[in-house]
Amino acid sequence: MAVEVKELLEAGVHFGHLTRKWDPNMAPYVYMERNGIHIINLYKTAAKIDEAGAALAKIAASGRKILFVATKKQAKDIVAEKASEINMPYITERWPGGMLTNFVTIRKAVKKMASIDRMKKDGTFMTLSKKERLQVDRLRAKLEKNLGSISDMTRLPGALFVVDIKREHIAIKEAQKLNIPIFAMVDTNSDPRQVDYVIPANDDASKSINKILTHVASAVSGGLAERKAEKEAATAPKAEVEAKTEVVAEKEAAPKAKAAPAKKAVAEEEE
Repeated sequence: MAVEVKELLEAGVHFGHLTRKWDPNMAPYVYMERNGIHIINLYKTAAKIDEAGAALAKIAASGRKILFVATKKQAKDIVAEKASEINMPYITERWPGGMLTNFVTIRKAVKKMASIDRMKKDGTFMTLSKKERLQVDRLRAKLEKNLGSISDMTRLPGALFVVDIKREHIAIKEAQKLNIPIFAMVDTNSDPRQVDYVIPANDDASKSINKILTHVASAVSGGLAERKAEKEAATAPKAEVEAKTEVVAEKEAAPKAKAAPAKKAVAEEEE
């Protein structure tokens, strides 16, 4: 999906922060200053969306997960919706400390959630006292709220996509420690050097966030489709070989079947 500068403009992607709050490292992405606000160069934004999209498509095509992170009010629902559409994990509540650096412990919490679900299915849950059932339900609800969206993530993600790197600084630091590629929407008040793939954009307006996430989700979806096509192409030759083998076996069996009655007739004449 080609990125049009006009649609980015209409979504308000170009509005940065107040000039007094800017980070000088964002200078290459700033077009001008108007009424005390920095205006982002949308041509650079469009180019960066294409660059990030291509990289994300490759990661998705390789079969690895992309973890989306956005805990700010304007972005939560948008990120949850877009990540769910492409079946990717996301964090929209408070970032659980050690989510990446202490992933084993986080997986234990997710397994605890699964064990509570099993208890409810096999009837063990009903053998608990009323107070214990209430405590277990509260624990399950808390785990679901914080970790429900990553329950299918069995290993560390192949990449991190972040909305507002200032707010999600803990997630950024953890990803940096583990050399996980970081993709992010970066506003004029943030340091782009912390991110591997910078998308200079307004990270405060829901319209802007929605527009960027739509393009990102589309790129990831393309990578997933490519992976699916490769899998189907790999299984197709096997099926063809099996079909050919069956045909050859049938052809070989046919003369033998015809020869059997003839041999039997010759044997009867000799007798």
